[in-house]
Amino acid sequence: MDKPRIRWTLAILLGLACGSTPAQEPPPRAQREARVVVYANTDQSIVQPLIDDFEASHPGIRVEYHDMNSTELYRRIVAETAAGTPHADVAWSSAMDLQLKLVNDGYAQPYRSAQTAALPAWASWKSEAFGTTYEPAAIVYDRRALSAEEAPDTHSALIRLLDDQPERFRNRIASYDPERSGLGLLLHTQDAQANPTAFWRLAQQMGALGLERHVSTEDMLDRVAAGKVRIAYNVLGSYASKRAQQDSALGVIWPRDYTLVLSRVAFIMRDARNPPAARLWLDHTLSVHGQALLVKNLGLFSIRTDNNADTATAMLRARLSHAFRPIAIGPGLLAYQDQAKQRAFLRQWAAATHAPL
Repeated sequence: MDKPRIRWTLAILLGLACGSTPAQEPPPRAQREARVVVYANTDQSIVQPLIDDFEASHPGIRVEYHDMNSTELYRRIVAETAAGTPHADVAWSSAMDLQLKLVNDGYAQPYRSAQTAALPAWASWKSEAFGTTYEPAAIVYDRRALSAEEAPDTHSALIRLLDDQPERFRNRIASYDPERSGLGLLLHTQDAQANPTAFWRLAQQMGALGLERHVSTEDMLDRVAAGKVRIAYNVLGSYASKRAQQDSALGVIWPRDYTLVLSRVAFIMRDARNPPAARLWLDHTLSVHGQALLVKNLGLFSIRTDNNADTATAMLRARLSHAFRPIAIGPGLLAYQDQAKQRAFLRQWAAATHAPL
């Protein structure tokens, strides 16, 4: 074997053995005819433009994308790792707390690059967990049943509306089920911390009115579009905004008192089979180009603040102003992953909404 080939082979081996890349340096080249395995809870039909663009930009690397709900994603990673058969290279989920628990429990490897360095401070942790999107939680309403003037633009306004006209909304209100949805647990526990008085009052009202409990935003949007639900609370604003552009029946509200902003968290698996390809995928997703794809094709908002072309995100930030309440990627997310605290929250939720445990 000649010396140039020896040097090239050593470089590839070192890249595969290394858990991180120095800041500001490009990730090592992934092996040709490789694949990157992504476990995610974003619908593949929604993220397909990003997949296609990545494969076009990196010939020879195929994306094997597994779409599942957030709780299944968490359990599958834990089970596969315990069995010694890890499959995923990248874990990508909107259930920020479950993602942070995986990172905290040692399932991730560190990575640093120019793209990760461009994130806002609240959107990364330990150079292992990275926010990839900017997604406010929204209230969605049926514009055929409520006028724009009636639509509640704060949590207190929603409380008043349900207090004043309970029969109008009986069996016509929906939200996430935190018992079955990891994302629902995240949104509701963060909401309870942001304004416990308003949250628990709303929980009691919704339960008394016959709350529909769902595991996905898409299901709730379908119910509103069908005229079966008049208000859906704590839904993913990214999905809602994209759907509202296609369906005039849907109205989307960013609450003016506070709007929770979550981010889909990605990390590279500690036992990734192809770390170089995983780094390429992460950098592609976080790049200005990748973020522009998320904005243009997926209806999401860019997490980067240096993307001058992203006028939608800039306008939304300006509109939210003091109401902007990002959920920081950090140890605070682990609070309700404590099993005793989580059970206590779910018991309180069940009691407030009259839901059986």
